[in-house]
Amino acid sequence: RDLTDISLLKCFIHLRYVDLSENKLQDLSPLSSLTHLLWLKVDGNLLTSACMQELPYLQIISFAHNRIKDMEGITHPRLANLSLKGNKIQTALGLSHGQLFSLQILELRGNMLESTAGLNLPKLKNLYLAQNAIRSLEGLEGLGQLTTLHLRDNHLETLDGFCSSMKCLQYLNLRNNGISSLQEVAKLQVLPKLQALVLLDNPCSDEPNYRLEVLVLLPHLQRLDKELFEQDERAEANKICQKRQEEEKVRTVRQGEEKEAKGQRED
Repeated sequence: RDLTDISLLKCFIHLRYVDLSENKLQDLSPLSSLTHLLWLKVDGNLLTSACMQELPYLQIISFAHNRIKDMEGITHPRLANLSLKGNKIQTALGLSHGQLFSLQILELRGNMLESTAGLNLPKLKNLYLAQNAIRSLEGLEGLGQLTTLHLRDNHLETLDGFCSSMKCLQYLNLRNNGISSLQEVAKLQVLPKLQALVLLDNPCSDEPNYRLEVLVLLPHLQRLDKELFEQDERAEANKICQKRQEEEKVRTVRQGEEKEAKGQRED
């Protein structure tokens, strides 16, 4: 409706659901009177900040497609679902896990993030970071409850940053990054519950026997690129794994013998 002023809403202190999408709002301060607010949608406005006075019962906010540059000033204690997709956010620093202890879903798709540093949110379950410019994974150790992580369409070339404290992560989407070696995929062995992985449109997905090689590295995986592993693939991967273990044993014994022989010669 091309609204620029919502001061009239101050009078309606018992409003619980407010949708102000597709207007021309730059200021949300009148909403501080709506202390019973549960759900707020302000998509497609002219907001440059998500900062608002703390609202005690607010559980869901969507700030999608505004001009927001940072995540400072979001402090609602019961907030469970936050969308900031399609903004201009360059850093995730600014979210206070001391105040956002209820946050379970965070949507940051289509921003300008270069790193994951600052996403230390202990209750977070779903994190959407597709279509950013992320080159490094940092600060993920605090995401102990995370089950779903989307990193599609970023600039990742290595998979350093995943850690064993991410003990609930089941679904990981890495489609269309720059991961060229399956040795990087081996770094995902620290994720004990990983069941579904998407690696399409990475250079490593063109390697020979790609599916089998990933299964050898991650035997607990159920799905790769949306396709379930068949029993015959599992049997083949098992065989390859056993063969390599035996070869490694032989190599270790041989190296030991060579070392011993060398020692005797020196004596």
